[in-house]
This record gives sequence, structure tokens and C-alpha cells, in this order.
Amino acid sequence: MGNRIFITTPFKELIPPLNPHQFDYKQYLAKQYVYHQVFIDDHQFKKLENSKLSLISLSAHIRGKIQDSLKKYHFTNDEFAVINALLLGQRQEISKELLESYTNAGAIHILAISGLHVGILLLLLSYLLKPLENLPHGTIIKVVCVIFLLWSFAFIAGLSASVVRAVTMFTFVAIGLSFKRKKVIEFSLISSMLFLLLIKPMFLFDVGFQLSYLAVFGIVWVQPLLYSIWTPKLRFLDKGWQLFTVSIAAQAGILPISLYYFHQFPGLFILSNLIIIPFLGTILFGGIVIIILATFNILPQFLANIYGSIISLMNYFVSWVSKQEVFLLKELSMSFEAMIAWYIFIIFLFQLWFRKTYNNIVLFLTSTIILQGVYLYEKSQRVNKSEFIVFHKSRYSILGERNRNKLNVFSSLNDSILLQEKILQSYRVAQGIISKNIDSISYIASFNNKQILIVDSLGMYQIKKLKNPIVVLKNNPKINLSRLIYWLKPKQIIADGSNYKSYINGWKETCYKQKTPFWYTGQNGAYIIKE
Repeated sequence: MGNRIFITTPFKELIPPLNPHQFDYKQYLAKQYVYHQVFIDDHQFKKLENSKLSLISLSAHIRGKIQDSLKKYHFTNDEFAVINALLLGQRQEISKELLESYTNAGAIHILAISGLHVGILLLLLSYLLKPLENLPHGTIIKVVCVIFLLWSFAFIAGLSASVVRAVTMFTFVAIGLSFKRKKVIEFSLISSMLFLLLIKPMFLFDVGFQLSYLAVFGIVWVQPLLYSIWTPKLRFLDKGWQLFTVSIAAQAGILPISLYYFHQFPGLFILSNLIIIPFLGTILFGGIVIIILATFNILPQFLANIYGSIISLMNYFVSWVSKQEVFLLKELSMSFEAMIAWYIFIIFLFQLWFRKTYNNIVLFLTSTIILQGVYLYEKSQRVNKSEFIVFHKSRYSILGERNRNKLNVFSSLNDSILLQEKILQSYRVAQGIISKNIDSISYIASFNNKQILIVDSLGMYQIKKLKNPIVVLKNNPKINLSRLIYWLKPKQIIADGSNYKSYINGWKETCYKQKTPFWYTGQNGAYIIKE
């Protein structure tokens, strides 16, 4: 990391999404100021000498030393991966199974250094450095020390965008708290958000940025209202109630946008948060102590074993929660318009709760009507929609016939793989498809009075009574395309991703000469025949 290299290979444009409702990776990278890609082999670049050591490379060097020190203490792979994520901001070594467990348990935020971790560190540091307030100008000294230690943590964690955002947010909060005035947290949060957007405006479109601030705003503005419902007299009940209301408030802030991006809701998120978060401060503080002792080679093995056991226990609990699949709601459809309508509804709901006035009642009822209107409109659009789709899937063929809220799928993939296919999942969720059927397709299909001829590896196309069909070429049919065009006079020829590139190039040239429209899904995207 931090190396400079010299290459002569030309850059290539990033590929846009080729299927409907597919994740737009090109747009995602554009918001990170990345617009091109290049593929090179080991011999196609030259490493240049760095003129100076960058902060990023220095951070990576120190982090590498820490990781090497930790490896001496025989943590299991999952223990080391979680320590790496929690304390060093590196999630690369987390196994797919463990990552999925944390996601399904609603505890994925535990593995990504975010406002939760930095906020806990701020509280710990403020408590530990409280004696400094007794010194002359002690408050200023304490704030400076806290901010320095927070940014030292960010430096060791790699100065990633999420870490920098979280530390910037709580730097403003730490400064604001030193003034000890009302509304200082709200002012600090808004100030930090505006500062970050001033430095990097594209943060506004970053999912992590959106989730972080919406969660914190939910806690700041919604949690006091929820907490006021009940005032427990016992201290431990009060602490549990505080944590419960904080979790609900944070979830209220991020639920609509989480459904919009991820289309699932972990019903046991409350259980995960109530059990893990109370101990997260201890885990973070203990981890920092473990890292310091390991770096100086003075960490007793029994302490490493105890800490590793705590991490394993947390992993086991999360894995158990994630296996309660009946509480995990998947494939939930949420459009952008519905997400905005939900936020308007939530804002005016809590506004009415906070202050019961005539204007707030009107605003709440209006937001309810808007929310219902969005869903009624979307339902009417889906009910009346029918289309035939030739999806793009490299080396395979996937065709779909959608009739209202039902989808028939025809594919060369086997059924078990097809059920997990992301291309179909994204389309099905976005379009609110209720039922999906996997079926075989004949050589001739009919859709909306249009004849569709499927030409596969057998190359059969000389079928009588076919006039100007749409021809779909799949699985590398060895045909004379000029003869097919002469015989059928097709309206459109479509080649999907199951065909060889050499075949596609030849067909494209033939269609150009014959003045027949040609569509390749690997270049033009999925072909959709609408009603």
C-alpha cells in the first residue's frame, strides 16, 4: 500500500450494469472518483521508488507490525479476523460464513469501525482523562488529548473513509461537549456533517455516511421520546431500558434506507445489540491493551487466550442468532420514492408525539396519505406489467417471462444455482415478484403477439409459418446466419452471454451487412420485450 507503479496498458471504461435493477458498480465507483479500470499481469508494471513516505503507507506499515505481533499468540482464524476488523479496521480476512452470520444477526456494524466504536472510545477516554480537568486549563488539555488519541486510533485503523468520518464526527462532539451547553451534540453533528461534505461532497451519496448520520440523528432526536415512556426505578433496568431505546431509535433512523439498499431486516437485531453492545466497550479497551502488550512482546499467553475466548463467545452467539431464520425477513422491496415517503412519515410521527398540535396532526395525516399513495401507485404499475427478458449472464443463458407479479424463468443453469442467482433476485425484489417458476422453454415462444425463436446449440431454425420473428441465439449454435436471415427475415437478432465472443463478432458483422438489427447482451445489456 502506498507504492507507485508505472504501466503502459491503456485504461478501460468501467462496464455499466447489464441487467435491470442490477447493482450499478460503475456509478458506485464514480462516486469514489474512480472512472476507469486496467487489468495487468505481473510483468506489465514497474514499481517506482517513492519520493516520500505517505501517511497511508506509514499506517499500513505500523498495522502490519501489529498484525505480525498478534499472530505469535495463536488466535484462531475467526478470532484474529474479528480483532483485525474491530481494532485495525481490516475486514479482508473475515470468512464469508462469519460475515453472513453478523449480517443476518443485525450485528454487522460491530465489525466495521464506525460511530459506535468511536463514540464508545470517546466515552472511555473522557472518563479515563477526567482527572486532567483539575489542572489549569485542564478542560482544554483533556479535549486535545482525547482528540489526539481518537485520531491516533484512526491512523492505525488505516484512515479509511468510514473511520475518518466517524472520528471527524466525534471530534466535533468532543469539542462541543467541552462547552457544556444545551443542544451542543446536535450542533456538533450538523457541523461535522457540513464540514465533511465541504471537504468531499460525494460523501453525500456514500451508504456508510448516510447510515452513520441517520443512526446518530435517530439516537439524538428519537431516543429521548422513547425513553420517556417508562422510568425504571432499578439501576440495571434503567440501563437496559436506555440501551433498548437507543437500539430502537437507531433502527428507526436507518430502517427505510437499509431496506432500500439491502432488502432485508434482521428481526433479532434487538437481542444482538442488547447482549453485545454492553460489552463492546470492554472488548475495545481490552483489545487496545492486548495490542499494546503484544507490540512490546510482553503479552502473557493466558491474557491472549482469555481475550480470544471472549471473541469466540461473541462469534458463537452471533452465529446462533443468525440461524434463527424465521426472524430474518429477506427480499423486502423498497423503492427510492417509498423510502423518502417513509422518512417523511417517521419525522412527522415523532413530531406529533413530541408536540400534539393541530398543524402536526395535519402534517402527520398528510404524510400517511403520501405513503399510502406511493404504495398504491407502485402496486398499480406492477399489476399491469408484462415483459419478456433476455438477461445477460456470462457463459450461461437466462430468459424470463414476467406476467404481472409472476416470473417464469428458462435457463441453462441448474435449479439450485438459479435460485441463488443475484441477477434474478435483484429483478424479483425490485419488481415485487411474488412467485417464480423455473421451466423449460420450447424453440418457439409467443409474447404479446410477437413470435420468439430460440436457436440453441442444435441450430434448428427452418420452421414453417414463422414470419419476422425475434431470434435469440444461445449456447453457440453453429449456423449460417446469412441463410437464417434470408429464410426468416427476423425483426431482431439477440445474442446472450452464453455464446463465444468469436461467434458474436461474426454475427454482428453479418447483421450489419444484411441490415438486420443485432443486440448483444454483453455490450448492450439485457433485451426487454415490453407489452
